[in-house]
Amino acid sequence: MTVLDKLSSQQAIELEEKHGAHNYHPLPVVLSRGEGVYVWDAEGKKYYDFLSAYSAVNQGHCHPKIVDAMTHQAKTLSLTSRAFYNDMLGKYEKFATELFGFDKLLPMNTGAEAVETALKIARKWAYEVKGIKENKAEIIVCENNFHGRTTTIISFSNDPVARKNFGPYTKGFIKIEYDNLQELQETLESSNNIAAFLVEPIQGEAGVFVPSEGYLAAAKKMCEDHNVLFIADEVQTGIARTGRLLATCGNCTCEDKNCSGTPEVKPDILILGKALSGGAYPVSAVLANNPIMNVIAPGNHGSTFGGNPIAAAVAIAALQVVADENLADNADKLGIIFREELTKFCKNNHLVESVRGKGLLNAILINDSEDSSTAWDICMKLRDNGLLAKPTHGNIIRFAPPLVMTEEQLRDCISIITKTISEFK
Repeated sequence: MTVLDKLSSQQAIELEEKHGAHNYHPLPVVLSRGEGVYVWDAEGKKYYDFLSAYSAVNQGHCHPKIVDAMTHQAKTLSLTSRAFYNDMLGKYEKFATELFGFDKLLPMNTGAEAVETALKIARKWAYEVKGIKENKAEIIVCENNFHGRTTTIISFSNDPVARKNFGPYTKGFIKIEYDNLQELQETLESSNNIAAFLVEPIQGEAGVFVPSEGYLAAAKKMCEDHNVLFIADEVQTGIARTGRLLATCGNCTCEDKNCSGTPEVKPDILILGKALSGGAYPVSAVLANNPIMNVIAPGNHGSTFGGNPIAAAVAIAALQVVADENLADNADKLGIIFREELTKFCKNNHLVESVRGKGLLNAILINDSEDSSTAWDICMKLRDNGLLAKPTHGNIIRFAPPLVMTEEQLRDCISIITKTISEFK
């Protein structure tokens, strides 16, 4: 068998089942091609992609400008490691830091790696700048968070599937309720050893929970008052997904045409990934200003592939596409339409309890228990009707199409979703 051999969907599934670790439970559809908002399975059936690889493909599948940047760089120089300089990394770092308004960028590959990097930076800053006694630093996190599945990250997760039988767990984390300013304030006042507060501007994996208006700004102010770093994990919400360049947005320097809404907060540490590459290549990054990032010295942290020339070229192209095509604006406009139409539908359909979200990161809550199969069954029927989505937490279906979607395409998808759900009693 060669990479050019054509497989049927069933053959591809059987190969994965036999030779791959069973660490995912995919919807039974085998994708072999993608373009823009569409994907095709091995038999050639066409679907709307309403997951966007968990918001990695914001710029659409196989965007030609991103693919061209990647292939050109791959034919020129792919990897040097950080043992040597390369002529692309500095360009990328300058482009990204100026765009997002930070002094420095530390390049990594995956979202989880970037989160781990931010945690290390925060702890080192706590010891060397804030003056916390070594090994005493604590980081506040939120319940129902999702920051990845590394050993440290699952140590402060409360997802039993991610945690069970992977201990002993890493210490140094305090969990509080998401969107609870009083508990944050009380926790900050309870100890002098708090280094940072790590938060998702919107909890995506938990079911697209959008915090109360002003929550992020108030939380940032509390952190400032207690000399605690505010870390925003925008791996999923970043790069125009929520109708802004960033969900926090206070740190962006974009023009009004690329950003909507009132800026809220500038994180002390910003974590990016996923759409930073438009889904073409693993690229993630941690950004901070010099007083924080300068605690990192040679040998403190690194990655063989982090900051490689292909990643740098791809990230520049991916970010440029977001600006050139006004994707934040489009996400904002289409998100309003999506929620308005689904809210109308909810009023006349008992099966959908509510719709929530921001920009084109949205979810519907199915009126059934978390352990029911209803949401999964709906997603299976959506697949049959030409639209791909996936449940999260049992009874929630997340909808996050590529941001290059048109209004006409969105309304077609809304029709598919509402007609499909209406078939269920």
